[in-house]
Amino acid sequence: MGDHAHRDPVRRSYDTVAEEYAARLHDELAGKPLDRALLACLLEQTERGTAIADLGCGPGHVAAWLAEKGARTVGIDLSAGMIEAGRRRFAQVEFREGDLLELPAEDGEFGSAVAFYTIIHLNPGDLQRAFEETGRVLRPSGLLLLSFHMGEEIRHLDELWGHDVDLDFRFLEPGHVAGLLEAAGFTVEMRMERTHYAHEVETRRAYVLARRT
Repeated sequence: MGDHAHRDPVRRSYDTVAEEYAARLHDELAGKPLDRALLACLLEQTERGTAIADLGCGPGHVAAWLAEKGARTVGIDLSAGMIEAGRRRFAQVEFREGDLLELPAEDGEFGSAVAFYTIIHLNPGDLQRAFEETGRVLRPSGLLLLSFHMGEEIRHLDELWGHDVDLDFRFLEPGHVAGLLEAAGFTVEMRMERTHYAHEVETRRAYVLARRT
């Protein structure tokens, strides 16, 4: 694996909150109908017999939801704590510890991939590299479904649920993300946005669906 020491605060922070995160958010998709619809759309278009990667999977609840619908899923996360929390809860998901900038996967291994609120923790200069790496592990015509907070601000957290953390949440402009995806060899097929649900942090959320060319 490469030298990604600048990612260590993200890794340590999510190791610290892994159990709390898993307990609080294990069923969050139950309150997110649009997310479920988009995941179902991704699943329907995934080549039969191929696996779906959940990039930045946390404790694996999104991968588990897809697995319940019949998908073979692989959850990949930077945080060993998140991976362990996921393995204890979701035996139907294969988990791997790894970085978005150097994914632990073979070329063309996945039929599609999802990355919900994952790229928000990347430095701006790493975004295109992450998209190129995602393209590497996708099959030709494979789909990538992204979600992220919209805007240009950076929100820093020193505390989350009573735990000390060191996390930057980088808000992103959909047009900028789409441009980087296209530069990395994707064709953007869909962009949409929504306001927050009542139980979510008050931000606007963007979704981008892109196909590897």
